Amino acid sequence: MHVALNGWFWDQPHTGSGQYLRGLLHALRRAAPDVQLTLVLPPHTAEVDDLPPGVSVVPTTGPGGRWGKVWFEQRIFPRMVAQVGAQIAHVPYWGPPLTAPAPLVVSVLDVIPLALPDYARGFRARLYTALVSAAVRGAAHILTLSHAAKLDIEEHLGIPPARITPTYLAPDERYHPRLGAERDAEVKAKYNLPDRFVLYLGGFDVRKQVNQLLLAYTYVLQGDDVPLVLAGRQPRWGSPLFPDLPKYAADLGIADSVQWLGYVDEADKPALYRLASVFVFPSRYEGFGLPVIEAMACGTPVVANEVSSLPEIVGDGAFLVEPGNARAMAGAIIALLIQEPLRQTQINAGLAQATRYSWRKTAQQTLEVYRRALAAAPG
Repeated sequence: MHVALNGWFWDQPHTGSGQYLRGLLHALRRAAPDVQLTLVLPPHTAEVDDLPPGVSVVPTTGPGGRWGKVWFEQRIFPRMVAQVGAQIAHVPYWGPPLTAPAPLVVSVLDVIPLALPDYARGFRARLYTALVSAAVRGAAHILTLSHAAKLDIEEHLGIPPARITPTYLAPDERYHPRLGAERDAEVKAKYNLPDRFVLYLGGFDVRKQVNQLLLAYTYVLQGDDVPLVLAGRQPRWGSPLFPDLPKYAADLGIADSVQWLGYVDEADKPALYRLASVFVFPSRYEGFGLPVIEAMACGTPVVANEVSSLPEIVGDGAFLVEPGNARAMAGAIIALLIQEPLRQTQINAGLAQATRYSWRKTAQQTLEVYRRALAAAPG
């Protein structure tokens, strides 16, 4: 079997789609060394790093600018699939072509533009969402990241459940309570971290609902003076998608207890999780929610909202609270900070839950979808 994969996000390894593509390609190579894998690279990818052995790379040329991505998805990728003679075309994000010369498998990681209309504002965004929504309905099969995401795809795209298969993500082996812990002191000094802190690591768009965590912290500080550390690249504040959170923290009177780390090197993330007393993930919508699994795999207790995929993904491994309820979130944080038996119980449950996820399983399930799509192809 020969599979060609769309490599648009290969040079963006810190995005969700980039992490998925790299993790999946490495896992496929290990799980099925006899399967021929070809990565079709977009014109903007100058260098290819971390490529698994035996994977072929096809560079391409094409237009840049606003519509370069659409041109690559709709014209260049299908043409390269035909040129290399691939038997399966896999687009590992929600950007499939309307037509493909081989059975098309599409990974729809989430349906944020449909589930949360604020993320599809403007004519171009709505037009692109309409295009990829129409295209995905013609795919041979859809992969997604959770059963919750599968239900959303059924609801918003009208795709029959038999054509959708959930395949979970998994944390990298670097996320471990002890492996690599010799770097923890170095990372603590690098970011000037306090001895005890509560951590959020991720984006700051409205979907991540960091405002709930900031409001919760007004209650946390009444019972404990442990600082709140917010890690992640800061956006340009003050738009509908990125409300001014530093101003909100100042308005709440907690700015002195909030430390903004900014961008965190990927290699430092496991240590950052391990150093945190509690990891909080206040998001209101996730296709999967990989940071909670990464934190649990590092032995850090997790507080998250009981929403979308998160109950399915964390099981008993995290302390789940009512979405949007800042008081409940504060209570969970305080309990994990001051009640050691509860803390240890939650750490153990999180570690056990994290072991359920592996890229090996993801690769095996993906390969089975490839085989089914190929077997069902006409001719």
